[in-house]
Amino acid sequence: MATKQEMIDEMLEMQKKFDVDGFDAEAYYTSDEGKEHRRRYQELTNMVRDVASEEVKFWK
Repeated sequence: MATKQEMIDEMLEMQKKFDVDGFDAEAYYTSDEGKEHRRRYQELTNMVRDVASEEVKFWK
């Protein structure tokens, strides 16, 4: 399993990919690539949240 920092680093790289001039919002929401990007990003956010919650014992 990746560390929390590795997951955050992957998320930042994913953000850079779509943070460019000429970003096509329609393609992002309708293409297979955009769908996969959103799915992976959500998966990472859930994993980072779970790790962070465990670190601070949020869910007791």
